[in-house]
Amino acid sequence: MVDTALERAEKRFTQAKALLQGIRNREATKQRKMDTRHKVILGGVLLDLAGRDSNAAAILYRLMRNLPREQDQKAFVGWEWPWSDPCPAPLSYGSGSDQDGTS
Repeated sequence: MVDTALERAEKRFTQAKALLQGIRNREATKQRKMDTRHKVILGGVLLDLAGRDSNAAAILYRLMRNLPREQDQKAFVGWEWPWSDPCPAPLSYGSGSDQDGTS
């Protein structure tokens, strides 16, 4: 079978599209990994700060009490607060509104 110039060009075009898609996928993966790394680093910094600063601990505590997504709340079930509690109430998840009476 003899390939025509059009068939060869279409084949090269299809291969180039596949190569471009692979490059795009690798770049998206790289960006997601960097985003995750940023979040992990910032989370570690926040936890460290909360261990040294009661105001930061209170903010972190309030943020955790008001996690809007159920799957995020489930991630903290059984997690023990590593510092003396900034607030006397234990962590619990309910309606999504702030449980200390403010919103």
